[in-house]
Amino acid sequence: MTYRLFEGKDHAASYWKYRISPSDDLLQQVLGFLEKHKGRPLELAVDVGCGSGQGTLLLAKHFASVVGTDVSPAQLEVALQHNKEPNVTYRQCVAEELPFADCSVDLVTAMSAFHWFDRARFLQEAHRVLKPRGCLALLNYTIDMELSFPNCSRQELNQICKEFYAALQPYRSPHLGQSSILLYREAYESIPYPDKEWQECVWDRKHMPLSNFMGLVESFSSYQALLKDDPQRASSLSQVTCQRLMSCMNVTSADAQVEVHVKYFYLLTCKPQDS
Repeated sequence: MTYRLFEGKDHAASYWKYRISPSDDLLQQVLGFLEKHKGRPLELAVDVGCGSGQGTLLLAKHFASVVGTDVSPAQLEVALQHNKEPNVTYRQCVAEELPFADCSVDLVTAMSAFHWFDRARFLQEAHRVLKPRGCLALLNYTIDMELSFPNCSRQELNQICKEFYAALQPYRSPHLGQSSILLYREAYESIPYPDKEWQECVWDRKHMPLSNFMGLVESFSSYQALLKDDPQRASSLSQVTCQRLMSCMNVTSADAQVEVHVKYFYLLTCKPQDS
């Protein structure tokens, strides 16, 4: 079954405000793989588990039509509010039952979502809807992001971050196991397609206010589980961590811009012509 999380209106709004999307360079890895194995025309892309739609919008200029799907009405409501692309639409559905005809989709993506699906069923569904030579791209990033700030000890800064992440670890969903990377690697190994690619460590850099970094971590399922279990503890943990980071950076405002180093991993694969 799909795990239904991130469905509240406040959480959906925080997704749009704080969640990050793959960089242009990372997206080009996906598109380059698709061009190499399928080629043009690029007609339909489907972004499954699209959330508030940041990643979906990145695909708009590359395809004739893009459809984002999600199980959450609140997430889709936010996505629709921010959609300015005429070729992007959204559909509510579970990941394992996509409303598309057999062999009709050029690219199926799931950006930071595949780990919440019924993975075996979703892979079967992706196979069904993909055109021959169509491609599947599963991308995600790890929680152990690193910070850097001018004239600041990176080691000290990231020790604070590590302690923040460690405090959230007990609230990690058992569904995810010790590491979501293992779930994606397992999927990579299970897919029988001969053309596939696995990358486990691709660093991306984002510049954002420190407050946005804190909001990003607070949007993660582990923090949300702590918030539900003990709101006071969750708030205190976040406030203390932010103050410690500001002290390390020697700044008085969480508006200070930090560089966030994000570790991505991804799986790319191409459905065979005769499948």
